[in-house]
Amino acid sequence: MLIKRLLYLVVFLAFLLASGCTIYFGKETFHTHESLAQTNHQFSYHFVLIPEEVDNEYWRLIEEGAREAATIYNVNLEYLGPKQADSDELLKTIDVAIAGKIDGILTQGMKDQEFISLLNKAVGKGIPVVTVDTDTPNSERTSYIGTDNYYAGFLAGKALIADTTGEQKVAIITGRFAAANQKLRVQGFMDAVEREKRIEIVDVQESNITKIGAVKTTHQLLMKHPEVTAFYGTSALDGIGIAQVVESKNINNLYILAFDTLPGTLKLMEKGIIDATVVQYPKQMGYKAVEALFELKQGKEREEIKHTDTTVIHKQDLPFTQATFIGGRRP
Repeated sequence: MLIKRLLYLVVFLAFLLASGCTIYFGKETFHTHESLAQTNHQFSYHFVLIPEEVDNEYWRLIEEGAREAATIYNVNLEYLGPKQADSDELLKTIDVAIAGKIDGILTQGMKDQEFISLLNKAVGKGIPVVTVDTDTPNSERTSYIGTDNYYAGFLAGKALIADTTGEQKVAIITGRFAAANQKLRVQGFMDAVEREKRIEIVDVQESNITKIGAVKTTHQLLMKHPEVTAFYGTSALDGIGIAQVVESKNINNLYILAFDTLPGTLKLMEKGIIDATVVQYPKQMGYKAVEALFELKQGKEREEIKHTDTTVIHKQDLPFTQATFIGGRRP
């Protein structure tokens, strides 16, 4: 009898805790409902953009494009997520968004089974989900907007072939081995250089998507493979980390191929330390993702997969400006 009473007490306390969390997050996390009441502005929909980490420069560009589209389509857009890359925090934020009965979710795709279950749960509750930057094709996500990461890696490989002569010993630094987009960027690169007998990939290591990680890994690779003549970094901070080591060691004639156009990357290109970088258009991704969610809510048919632009630039292509609209066209 005592055990049964204790069991009832535990269940009751768990219920109170869950209710308290729902009320707290409903009020604190999705705080714009209060501000909307104050302004009396009527938005069409309420979407949430959940990035890998909120203060990441790359995701801030996605946010910028998403906000441009949100203004045009009269959408209330919130930008919420972990301060630093943390899968558990990202999953919690998605779960809170579902509990908050949001109108649509935009987030980076993952292959984690719990993530897939959450996406499927959202769609099952009538909340469309658009994956941005990285896809989760084996889920019920509604649409994917972002780079064709295999093609981006393939372009990187072709750039290395075009930019170099003679024998090349290449070390690859990738953000995370488990990240689907990083895997595709590596595989595309490998396939592009596969038939080039003069090019050999000597090692592939990860940076954990941090500059410190990229610096540490670069040091280790140069110690292990002093014969390296070229580096390829597949995440935004990898190229900067590689360049920092190469510059500090005063190493000449080492080819560096980076990813993305962070200000630090472009400065290092101007100095001639980074030779080329793969360009994605995160603002375009953000814009198209909000546009896709809006049209889905309007009952319009959308492509399941929509790839955004990708190219490779060199020093002679500078100055470079990230633009939401490419070539004067809307994305």
